[in-house]
Amino acid sequence: MKRILVLGAGRSAPFLIKYLLDNAEHHDWFVTVGDVILEAAEKAVGRHPRGAAIQFDVNDSELRAQIIAAADVVVNLIAPNFQAMLAADCLKHRTHMVSASYCNEQIRDMNQDAVRHGTLILTEMGLDPGIDHMSAISLIEEIRGRGGKITSFRSYGGGLPAPGEVDNPLQYAITWNPRNVVMSGSDGALFLENNAVKIIPHQRLFQQTWPVDVRGLGVMEGYANRDSISYKDYFGLDDVHTIVRGTLRYPGFCETWSQIVNLGLPNENLSIPNLAEKSVRDVVKMFLPATVSGGSTESQLAAYLNINPTGAVMSKLRWLGLFSDEPLGAKGHTSTHMMVHLLNEKLAMPATARDLVVLVHELDVEYDTGRKEQIKSTMIEYGQAGGITAMSKTVGMPLGIAVKLLLNNELPITGVQIPIHPAVYRPILAELASEGLSFTEHVEEVL
Repeated sequence: MKRILVLGAGRSAPFLIKYLLDNAEHHDWFVTVGDVILEAAEKAVGRHPRGAAIQFDVNDSELRAQIIAAADVVVNLIAPNFQAMLAADCLKHRTHMVSASYCNEQIRDMNQDAVRHGTLILTEMGLDPGIDHMSAISLIEEIRGRGGKITSFRSYGGGLPAPGEVDNPLQYAITWNPRNVVMSGSDGALFLENNAVKIIPHQRLFQQTWPVDVRGLGVMEGYANRDSISYKDYFGLDDVHTIVRGTLRYPGFCETWSQIVNLGLPNENLSIPNLAEKSVRDVVKMFLPATVSGGSTESQLAAYLNINPTGAVMSKLRWLGLFSDEPLGAKGHTSTHMMVHLLNEKLAMPATARDLVVLVHELDVEYDTGRKEQIKSTMIEYGQAGGITAMSKTVGMPLGIAVKLLLNNELPITGVQIPIHPAVYRPILAELASEGLSFTEHVEEVL
């Protein structure tokens, strides 16, 4: 019997756990789900005879060693900052790991040991990153097969409420880890535009957006995401003058979120004493410099951020609760914990609403004949109101398929990998398509 250990039973986990349990009898698997909240793990497993739930504290080194050593593969769905620690434990115990988190330098440095141990550390295996990589490399392979040369590559992803299904000023709802929403963009962005390297630091990231026309959804706003240039080598895009990986939001979201970033509220490093006893207004005032004084907190904040005190952005900040006088009662000790509390309270997905995920690739292609074309490849998936979300499905399904291939000895690779190897993306894209997760291509000739 093969043993699968899933770490994390949050918003992105339900489909994955269901997929693994549904396949457990046929493939002779046993699935253990660990989460810091035992009830979340128990709810995900239910009473399935091939599953078990445990309470898991990632900082408990003895527990980590015990459960990782007993597993054949670990599926990591907990916060990205713990990924390197888990990967190191997996290498120590010769246990494979599949993860939805980005592959950072710490993980890449483990490649030699992973190859030596015959262990696979497969990262970026969810939606974005994940399906976006696999669909992009497959499309690139197809274009090259037709003799095309790719000169520009732009790729976008987003997880959002379906149009018209939430009634809040930000037109957003939480469908994945709210901590990751708060800290999104904290690494800034690095990309290539018209052969020029561009860097956008965190404090400017949400100010530098541009329209993206998504077939089936209309115009959305995009902003750059992390390090795009590294994927130039991953995808073999030697001829591109532009390469951008970005995130999509409904228009207007970034204008408001940029002010939250400017204020400095996404911060996990500074501990605020007795946070639970303080109000949000108390914390906001801590972030206002001493040189700003006089009048209400609202007027001080508007003056500091140089925004209209009666304008739309201020109205949205007020709606979000930044000037509440009620004691927070939030768990944790940083302003990020406070923002997570606010997002969970104000931006919860209504039970009657559907979410959606969208992936878009925009490629400019040239041929030896002189023909030029722009290819747009789009995937839009809607979730079920009150059921499995599109986010959970699209993060969980590629992870589950990867685990199945790995345990069936159908992934002939080791080391630290992202899903751009044909042995990974071809069978996974085929199964995703059979389940309705596929892309629609639109080609326009450029004159």
